[in-house]
Amino acid sequence: MATRKKAEPQAEQPAETAGSEILQKAAKAIGSAIGTMAVKTGMAPAAKPSTPPKKKIPKLVKKDKKRLPRKEKKEAKKKLLAK
Repeated sequence: MATRKKAEPQAEQPAETAGSEILQKAAKAIGSAIGTMAVKTGMAPAAKPSTPPKKKIPKLVKKDKKRLPRKEKKEAKKKLLAK
């Protein structure tokens, strides 16, 4: 059966360092709360990812080929055969 390790006692930090950490955590929490409230009320826009728009690739490429109507095609064919 495995034995558990005893928790090591943590060294106490000076009062100034501990106090500043608490203030930093509190400031971060307050800033986060204010930011979410601003977004919900519409005062600040929601953060959007800054990805550039992608270029759309068409599925079918149109050809620049001009087609003659049937009657003109037949007339052109008759002219070639007549020569």
